[in-house]
Amino acid sequence: MFAKFARAVFGTSNERSLKAYQRRVPKINSLEPEMQALDDDGLANKTVEFRQRLANGETLDTLLPEAFAVVREASKRVLGMRHFDVQLIGGMVLHDGKVAEMRTGEGKTLVATLAVYLNALTAKGVHVVTVNDYLASRDAEEMGKLYRFLGLTVGTIVADLNDDERRESYQADITYGTNNEFGFDYLRDNMKYSLMEMVQRPFNYAIVDEVDSILIDEARTPLIISGVADDSSDLYRSVDEVIKEIVKDPENYEKDEKFRTVIPTEHGTERIEVAMRDKGVLKEGGLYDIHNVALVHHMQQALRAHTLFAKDVDYIVRNDKIVLIDEFTGRMMDGRRYSDGLHQALEAKEHVTIQQENQTLASITFQNYFRLYPKLSGMTGTAMTEVDEFAEIYKLDVISIPTNLKVQRKDEHDEIYLTANEKYEAVSRLIQEVHAKKQPILVGTTSIEKSEHLSNLLTKKKIPHNVLNARFHEKEAQIVAQAGVSGAITIATNMAGRGTDIKLGGNVDMLIQQQLSDIEDEVERKQKEDALRERARLDHDEVKKNGGLFVIGTERHESRRIDNQLRGRSGRQGDPGNSRFFLSLEDDLMRIFGSERMSGMLQKMGLKEGEAIVHPWINKALEKAQKKVEARNFDMRKNTLKYDDVINDQRKEVYSQRREYMTLEDVSEIVASMRNDVIDMLVRCYLPEKSFAEQWQSEELTTEVKRLLNLDLPIKEWSEEPTISVDEIEDRIKKAAENAQAVKAANFGASIMRYVEKQILLTTLDAVWKEHLLRLDQMRQGIGLRAYGQKDPLNEYKKEAFNLFHYMLDDLNERVTSILSRVEVNVTEDDTASEASLESTSFEHSQLGSDNFSDNASSDTIPQEWVNTPRNGLCPCGSGKKFKHCHGRFA
Repeated sequence: MFAKFARAVFGTSNERSLKAYQRRVPKINSLEPEMQALDDDGLANKTVEFRQRLANGETLDTLLPEAFAVVREASKRVLGMRHFDVQLIGGMVLHDGKVAEMRTGEGKTLVATLAVYLNALTAKGVHVVTVNDYLASRDAEEMGKLYRFLGLTVGTIVADLNDDERRESYQADITYGTNNEFGFDYLRDNMKYSLMEMVQRPFNYAIVDEVDSILIDEARTPLIISGVADDSSDLYRSVDEVIKEIVKDPENYEKDEKFRTVIPTEHGTERIEVAMRDKGVLKEGGLYDIHNVALVHHMQQALRAHTLFAKDVDYIVRNDKIVLIDEFTGRMMDGRRYSDGLHQALEAKEHVTIQQENQTLASITFQNYFRLYPKLSGMTGTAMTEVDEFAEIYKLDVISIPTNLKVQRKDEHDEIYLTANEKYEAVSRLIQEVHAKKQPILVGTTSIEKSEHLSNLLTKKKIPHNVLNARFHEKEAQIVAQAGVSGAITIATNMAGRGTDIKLGGNVDMLIQQQLSDIEDEVERKQKEDALRERARLDHDEVKKNGGLFVIGTERHESRRIDNQLRGRSGRQGDPGNSRFFLSLEDDLMRIFGSERMSGMLQKMGLKEGEAIVHPWINKALEKAQKKVEARNFDMRKNTLKYDDVINDQRKEVYSQRREYMTLEDVSEIVASMRNDVIDMLVRCYLPEKSFAEQWQSEELTTEVKRLLNLDLPIKEWSEEPTISVDEIEDRIKKAAENAQAVKAANFGASIMRYVEKQILLTTLDAVWKEHLLRLDQMRQGIGLRAYGQKDPLNEYKKEAFNLFHYMLDDLNERVTSILSRVEVNVTEDDTASEASLESTSFEHSQLGSDNFSDNASSDTIPQEWVNTPRNGLCPCGSGKKFKHCHGRFA
């Protein structure tokens, strides 16, 4: 009661925030005449002036009104667009490191230019993150005209760029790119062996477009860089043949669609064991015996592939590959694979080539990647439903910004039918009615399969339409550009992150680009351009008169945001429009999450075959079901993040240590400290404190010193000396090891020895980190079973991970010490004298797990002109191999 009273008197927190921002708008507007009076050079020189003022101690906040006024004026001159007042507010929200919720069609791309320009003045770099390469390239090109006019540099990060191109793009004042590319570059940088090879610079500020899609939807799966593991494709095929028969009988397994889990029943397990023995896959014992753990894993993934993942819904088969489908955008995710053998199980199911399994070399979740930025903001059309998650995970406030013009769209109540077939019949009838009025229609579906089912229905009724889904990905921009034309019917599998507005009468700029790009004659091009604009204007007026874009939803999504994104395509910039959703009791949301109470209520309300029920109570009940699903998904993401936070702390430590090693020219003190730690550990182990000399294990210590330090020392004779102490034995071992390394350094030459130490330190750190990640992966899979012992799995994971991390550090010390005690480098006199020759001495450690490891540098003389060849570049000899695998490698 008091909360309602407080909101009535003081307004909501969102309204209070908006008032604070609105008070700053008149100041920006008052500067407009001053900016209009400047010529182009004068306006561009404002950037130089602002940077000088920042250097003199002013802050970005004090520069904001002038900077925004400059961007607005430059936008009018370069892009032909003037920022609305609400867009100025959006820019301020982004600058303050918050999420700006702005409806579709309110010009978020233009809003970003305000905060991007202001923050780029610091010359520390601004990243603008988009959901795909097309949007990154398009926005960098279009908005880049504005930034370059104002004297700033712009870069783009997309797939297939080499390291030099990426480094150049990251050095720009403003860098556009996708979340995947930014994240993978971070991981790849932390696998490089020289600071010069790294492409990113320190993080400063990022604006995330479609922030809910990237920071919430895509946050379910981490970014992983993998290396190839052992080939087990035959085993996947054999297990798949067994499971294919098992799933034909539902009594063989129990499936929970709500939690996306499946397990075999006792009866199913017996049948699986018999079938596996017949196939020769299960050779001895029972399926769940300890030595068959890998077989259980294969069986479980095959069972998931057959029961939880559907072709044309979760993935498609294309060019002998399984291509995943993003459930939120309906896009193909080329290059993305399920981990832990699930992707291989899907490949076996669909009888395509089974790719080798991968082992994790580096990984990070989007949550932890984006939390690396000191300042982060984002924009989207739908964020308020996820306000708690933004606040808890990212410490981001959400501000909902009013539309420039009042929304005229009519959102009608949902219609509910008994069966899916009745629902689709009702949808096709409505499409016919609306199409007869020449009103454009956008139909949203939740999967490729359903979009094609509806397409077939319309084809039978001879209703012309376009289909937009992952199969027709290439035609996306063209289809969306035409979706607002009079009489157009577009069936789309999800509409999130499309990046192209549906404008009534058609998107004339895209039409010009598509139809007139080949015309070189300026006069002819101008004539045709004018004709297209006039046609679009007339069509716009006709569509507006007919009621605007009609949005039809064929199903409710698990997330309210996705439904809102679909609805938001209609009614942009004050245009009229309609939206209506059709549901059936057979829909996934209703079947899995809608309570049986709702079904009973509908029956009581008289829901009969062929009839629909429309009632606001049902809308509220559905919204409650969606809220439950959203809360459950949030808990799942939060739980995943808690586990990843454990790895993240360790990742930060390893990457920080690694970067420190790369910055140092001389790591001899570090490797000496590691060597001394190893000797301390050996002595404590075999010559325990407060023990008598006769209890010492001198022979065992001698063996270990030989193994780890490559030294034959008379430790047994030393231990028989009457007055010898443990400390003195330890000092003698340390001195002998130090002398051996000094001799080696004298033979190699100081500079080459320092280089060898640094390379071995870095490559060994990479090897033990990779193995540590594998151990953590394996532990994570089974840690949930600790709950049966009344223990918190997360706390158990933290303890185990902490112990494993210390084991990893001890292992690192031992390996570095062992390798350096055995490494031999053969160099010529010229090589010893030449500092440049260090670049040609490259290390490729393939057996870092071995206790008996020996490296010998190639004695082949490398031509002087090859000396500065990058390690990852092609070898100049013409072999087609990378330099580090050819003339620049250890033999």
